[in-house]
Amino acid sequence: MPSPAIHRHPLPYVGALERRATAQIDTVVIHCTELPDLATARAFGERLLYPSGTGNSGHYYIDRDGRIEEYVPTERIAHHVHGWNARSIGIELVNTGRYPDWLDSRHQAMDEAYPEAQIAALVALVNTLHARIPSLIQIAGHEDLDTTEVPASDDPTQRVPRKRDPGSCFPWEVVLQSVPLPRTA
Repeated sequence: MPSPAIHRHPLPYVGALERRATAQIDTVVIHCTELPDLATARAFGERLLYPSGTGNSGHYYIDRDGRIEEYVPTERIAHHVHGWNARSIGIELVNTGRYPDWLDSRHQAMDEAYPEAQIAALVALVNTLHARIPSLIQIAGHEDLDTTEVPASDDPTQRVPRKRDPGSCFPWEVVLQSVPLPRTA
């Protein structure tokens, strides 16, 4: 399979993100942006949230039409999943998820399907990364690695998952049959 076209579009603070050896990367983490479009995801990624002058970020963003953008090079640690950043590559799929009521207990369904072009681009990207980074041994969803529950925004007596992505519409079976990485539990 040929390598996909990757459009490099580094976040403004990418130079402030910590460097790492690619040999320490062993996991690909699949996310969905839980935002309406790539432009909004970019705006969220550019927000400075930490004393280091950085924000929440993934390495790659894949739009619904399959366009792949690299916001953070793999040699840098992006902030995409608590406790796993140093050892993983974050891939964000543009998808509304629970937007705009992420933590509302009445709005927890994630029912936007992932388009074929987006999944084909994801598979091509993961296969390219695996060929380039031999230490990659597993793939996970954000929901697999962050199982924290938080008070619901509409009713603090109820608890909801902080992260649910990529969600129930993500075609795990198709992806796992197409990449050489098992899903981590």
